[in-house]
Amino acid sequence: MDGYPRQTPISLNDPIVLDVKPLRSLAPMFPAPLGFHTFSPPSGPSFVCVTPFGSFTSPSEFGYSSGFCPLYPNSAPQDLNQKPVDPVSFKSRNGAAHAGQGPNVNGFPGSAYYSPPFSTPPKMVTPLNGKSPLFSRPASASGRKVKEPLHLSGYETGSSEMPKTEGKKVKHKRPKKVDSDLSTLTSSSHDPWESVEVILMTFDAIRRRIMQLDEARDVKQRQDLKAGTVMMNNDLRANKAKRIGQVPGVGVGDIFYFRIEMCLVGLNSQTIAGIDYMTARFGDEEDPVALCIISAGVYENTEDDVDVLIYSGQGSSSKDDQKLERGNLALERSLHRANEIRVIRSVKDFGSLTGKIYIYDGLYKIHESWVEKAKSGFNVFKYKLIREPGQPDGIAVWKLAEKWRENASSRGKVILPDISSGMESRPVCLVNEVDDEKGPNHFIYSTKVNYLSPITSLRPLQGCMCSSVCLPGDANCSCAQQNGGDLPYSANGILVSRKPLIYECNNSCCCSVNCRNRLTQKGIQLHFEVFKTSERGWGLRCWDPIRAGTFICEYTGEIIDKIRVDEDGEEDEYMFQTMHADQTFRWNYGPELLGDPSCVDLREKSKPLSIIISAKNMGNISRFMNHSCSPNVFWQPVLYDHGDDEYPHIMFFAIKHIPPMTELTYDYGLIGAQDGYAIGSNFQSRKNKKCLCGSSKCRGSFCQILSKSYE
Repeated sequence: MDGYPRQTPISLNDPIVLDVKPLRSLAPMFPAPLGFHTFSPPSGPSFVCVTPFGSFTSPSEFGYSSGFCPLYPNSAPQDLNQKPVDPVSFKSRNGAAHAGQGPNVNGFPGSAYYSPPFSTPPKMVTPLNGKSPLFSRPASASGRKVKEPLHLSGYETGSSEMPKTEGKKVKHKRPKKVDSDLSTLTSSSHDPWESVEVILMTFDAIRRRIMQLDEARDVKQRQDLKAGTVMMNNDLRANKAKRIGQVPGVGVGDIFYFRIEMCLVGLNSQTIAGIDYMTARFGDEEDPVALCIISAGVYENTEDDVDVLIYSGQGSSSKDDQKLERGNLALERSLHRANEIRVIRSVKDFGSLTGKIYIYDGLYKIHESWVEKAKSGFNVFKYKLIREPGQPDGIAVWKLAEKWRENASSRGKVILPDISSGMESRPVCLVNEVDDEKGPNHFIYSTKVNYLSPITSLRPLQGCMCSSVCLPGDANCSCAQQNGGDLPYSANGILVSRKPLIYECNNSCCCSVNCRNRLTQKGIQLHFEVFKTSERGWGLRCWDPIRAGTFICEYTGEIIDKIRVDEDGEEDEYMFQTMHADQTFRWNYGPELLGDPSCVDLREKSKPLSIIISAKNMGNISRFMNHSCSPNVFWQPVLYDHGDDEYPHIMFFAIKHIPPMTELTYDYGLIGAQDGYAIGSNFQSRKNKKCLCGSSKCRGSFCQILSKSYE
């Protein structure tokens, strides 16, 4: 199915190549359509992903199996002299760390790793600089076939115990495929950036939906692993070929909240171990070489320097010396081969008590290795990696932003320390690192929308009777029922999926201000800065990492019924108007992937909203968000202080994970053949304006509202 012969027998169903079609066109003002698809070079070998150590789910009603679909590595190394479609692609034999069943896995008692066999043990040499070296000459790998890893379906749901295998054969279930037509959800693309983006967005959309379902059932499970199962079972992955060096579609500075995300895009194939490696052929020789390492704070690594990483080897050092095998051996051989290694650093996720954020920091090379005693008294391997020059900043940006969050006065080139004058919960810096301009045109900063008529004249919203907070799964919560039966936000304040309209709790509700369904009413909770761009005026970016589904801000300004006629006849560059609220746009969530029926008629369209907001004279940080044909932010209608669905609040949320200091953009929209749209009794004129977003999917222009009206 994948265009190349298998090297080892596979006990699973062969991956299905989907004959896919693109999503239908979305209405103006919404982000470009995104679908589900995979990207893999025609001649690339299978992507290697390992099974997580332990079971995590078995709810068959969701349409996914009880564990990951293990994909086995191939038995033969790849000759580096070949030139396949990928710049450098390999067929891995022992690069994956396999979690096995029983007391002995691949010859190592209780080990979850496979150690490459060598015909002769490494020879130690005399140290030259007082440090213990590794060994002097590489040993060639034998041709013994790799034992396929066992499935983990023998685990009981919610149990951490190993299945009993003595005296009987453990039966393993095949992964369950989604029995539905995905042709309306998927699209194929040869653009690796688009492929990786859609894979990550699809995974997170599924994960958020599973989290919503689990919260309603009061089930505490690993939703990331459940979502990974769905993705694997449907072969929704990118970059299936292992490779040395950069991974197509993954950029330096990209962030990941789960290790399975990195597996799905081919950045790193390990879900547990910190070293991803493989056996590769260098001319007539074979060597295990490291492909990627994750510095996740498990070992005593030194990360003070943004360009240097002192990395500790793998293996327990609390009871015994580390051994020169598996990943440690691959790192030593990478020192000899001088191959590039992808480095992923981690930081604490401030939004989670136990979570981490993984940052891809680019390519490094090992310059030195030695052995030293750890605090436990046992020997550990140490490797000094130095970052390759000429790459974009990765962890360096994080360290700067972290410094600014702790002390905003340390930010340089600041024109104004707080453009909101204290109206926001956190100061919004005004920064210019481009030229001598002292700031944008004068406007009144406002955190609220200004209605022409008093808010009391609008229809009130129905309130819930929840005594403390609205709880997921509560059939008596009227606010949940207005939102289709589910609360729209997760427990950690993340939007689950986009809806035509979200109903938040209001003043008529009995629940407290701490209710999760009052998310956007609390205002912005991130550290923003307004900055001068090189050619697009002023823009907006954030010092914090932003998770997909995070609330950004509201579009505030003056709500008007018609476009005012300006004496100068110029365009209003701060005008926001919804063109068509397309109900089929659900932020890349496909219920078919979870075995749920689609709840939206693809032919159904909703009428345009009547609301028009001008932030020319008054507004907040949202007025500085520029247009992009590949946006990272989208808008969502929300009601909470009245019940008139023609005049909702316009709230912005993150489409995907956004690293610190990344410009925030949304899609202004693109007009078609007609020159304007009928709104009430006034005819509003619009025109296309040249787009400078620089995206690979740039349409060349975006929609701009004219300030003239025609009676």
